[in-house]
Amino acid sequence: MALDPDSRLVLSVVVGKRIAENAELLLLDVRDRLGGRVPEVVTSDEYPAYAAAIVSVFGTEATPPRTGRPGRPAGPRTTVPEGLRYATVHKTREKGRVVAVESREVFGAAEGAPPASTSYLERHNATDRHRNARKGRKTYRFSKDWDIHTALTAFTMYSYNFCWPVRTLRKRTGAGPWQPRTPAMVAKLSDHVWALDEWLSRPAVQH
Repeated sequence: MALDPDSRLVLSVVVGKRIAENAELLLLDVRDRLGGRVPEVVTSDEYPAYAAAIVSVFGTEATPPRTGRPGRPAGPRTTVPEGLRYATVHKTREKGRVVAVESREVFGAAEGAPPASTSYLERHNATDRHRNARKGRKTYRFSKDWDIHTALTAFTMYSYNFCWPVRTLRKRTGAGPWQPRTPAMVAKLSDHVWALDEWLSRPAVQH
């Protein structure tokens, strides 16, 4: 799953094994949803496939200048786009418990940058397990059909964007009451909290 930490908006979800191909599929969908824009910061855990997927999806192709030395000139290669920072979260565990968390820069400028964090994504994973009983730990409610599991994942993940007010996103103007806000409202994709029937009845494709 890809999550925007500022709005808590779920950008994209790929249901499947944690493999390099699915990591690239996830980022390809994120790129399309961003309109081809390159994100300024990407953070993740230390799964090694992410770095290669980020370069493959968001990188730019460039041909190194000729050196003047004998031999075949270097061909075009994909490089990290300027302005993109990628950092990972490293957790140190002792006896199964996390005792230290540190940020590790993989590429991109790091001077003065805030430390990498995956806390919002980890918190959302807990929220999704709460909303989708099929993902509960040690339960008999697991999915028996892969297509249904995929459909239920899409339902809980994407309805969260529009129908689930997040407490830490609420806003208060003056002395008035707190205004509940969903990730879609913070991302300026909506101006109200949607009911599930409103979200379900919307066309899947807008023209």
